[in-house]
Amino acid sequence: MLQIIIFLAVFIALIFPMGKYLYHIALGKHTFADPVFDRVDNGLYRVCGIDRTKEMNWKQYVFAMLATNAIMVLVGYLILRLQSLPIFNPNGIGGMEPTLSFNTIISFMTNTNLQHYSGESGLSYLSQMMVIIFMMFTSAATGFAVCTAAVRGFSGRTKTFGNFYADLVRITTRVLLPLALLVGLVLVSQGVVQNLSPNVTVQTIEGSNQDLAMGPMAALESIKHLGTNGGGFLGANSTTPFENPNVLTNMIEMLSMMILPGACVVMFGLMVRNRKKETEKANAIEKKVLFGSEAKPIFAVMLTIFIVGIAVCFGAEQAGNPALAQAGLEQSMGNMEGKEMRFGIAQSSLFTTVTTAFTTGSINNMHDTLTPLGGMVALMNMMLNLVFGGKGVGLQNMILYVILTVFICGLMVGRTPEYLAKKIEGKEMKLAALGIIFHPLLILFFSALAVAVPAGLAGITNPGQHGLTQVLYEFASSAANNGSGFEGLADNTYFWNITTGLAMFFGRYLSIVIILAIASSLMMKQPVSESIGTLRTDTRTFTIALLMVVLIIAALTFFPALILGPIAEHMTLWS
Repeated sequence: MLQIIIFLAVFIALIFPMGKYLYHIALGKHTFADPVFDRVDNGLYRVCGIDRTKEMNWKQYVFAMLATNAIMVLVGYLILRLQSLPIFNPNGIGGMEPTLSFNTIISFMTNTNLQHYSGESGLSYLSQMMVIIFMMFTSAATGFAVCTAAVRGFSGRTKTFGNFYADLVRITTRVLLPLALLVGLVLVSQGVVQNLSPNVTVQTIEGSNQDLAMGPMAALESIKHLGTNGGGFLGANSTTPFENPNVLTNMIEMLSMMILPGACVVMFGLMVRNRKKETEKANAIEKKVLFGSEAKPIFAVMLTIFIVGIAVCFGAEQAGNPALAQAGLEQSMGNMEGKEMRFGIAQSSLFTTVTTAFTTGSINNMHDTLTPLGGMVALMNMMLNLVFGGKGVGLQNMILYVILTVFICGLMVGRTPEYLAKKIEGKEMKLAALGIIFHPLLILFFSALAVAVPAGLAGITNPGQHGLTQVLYEFASSAANNGSGFEGLADNTYFWNITTGLAMFFGRYLSIVIILAIASSLMMKQPVSESIGTLRTDTRTFTIALLMVVLIIAALTFFPALILGPIAEHMTLWS
């Protein structure tokens, strides 16, 4: 447990300076790297014809985001269909079929990175670089840009959301590219492959031949984790030593997933605190402040759920598999099925919890072989989709629950609910309720469809409770834009490609529209004065209330499905 505790301490220490840096970028404040990045940004603005001073309202911001994403989807789809051309294709990979191309391009544009193909045998180097790596940057930058715009709206500092194109450029050049270059170089130093050579055929000790995949893996690995993307260059993802050679790279990859989503919470706290104080004195105090009080309940609830998830997953995997113990097999090392010996139970359980809590989707062990409770932790992280999340998604979803909690507490004390000095009224509550409801609707509707029609049932390879868990996991991963798979599903079919593609699309873009609409509504309202009856949202009492609301909503929506899947499987296994 010591390595897990130290790891979490390093994570918490890193997010504060990174959050301060994101805060300065969000407000266009001075940063140490401006002399370099200003030239790069201005060059891109001139080439692309971007007027970065043009401010946008929330509808213009959404339209710019959707139009930009749509163009990238079209170009990426064409590249996937035509990748058989002899351009950066030394292994002679053929073009993708239409439904798989549709699923793949939607997957990577929505930052889900669900892979219904095997990376090394399904894509040419051209597709890996021009589609996969490119979209890992742009989809992550899109998500962080939306989060930044939403936080601007909630902070009430301006009456506009900024400029989407400027946000996209600044986050790419000032955050993602430098960090990806740094992490990529560290990974290469540890043995992660980075070349454009064709696959190498070697003779094994047994005398048979084996193909070893080559390609630009380190470049993909760095941004796949920093951008909480998750799609692996290789089909086996970060379980392979070519992508994840040792415990050091394992730690680096996990911290890469965690640092930006965690920093978004810090940025939010800095943005919304002391909105009325814009004097030089306030700016001087700002340099000493690490964390805004309004972000503390959000961070505390996220961290609590995350730590409980680690403990449950670690405990379940350490307990082992009773069926193997009854067969006379030693279980002192815990459930090592599907895990790498170089990582063991601790690093595998931690990676599983991190990749699903931060909606990355990268894996260093086979989730299909997790114990029922260990798999349920991964499943619940994606069902909740608010435990930090990727690209600021966890923060945005948690704010929906904060609004709901404020409304419920306001009803209890008989006062008009307020948040960030703005009244929460009917419009905000309807949008927040819609944002909370549609995520479980996507998961449960498509799961019900999959177990009700022959095309869905044909893909389920495991009978009973485990098969249901696989289905729930596939659509939870899609709707949460996570991308990890329980595997075992025969999912490269018309049914699974289309249904998961729809879940990914609506799971991504509906949430963006809803959160920006709420931020716009609150931004346009006049602030109300704080009184003795105002419900404070930075106290321990409110933190506990927020945690209870999250757990109650989760139980009401997902507990019946979990009873039929992982919980029933656990009870059967341990009976």
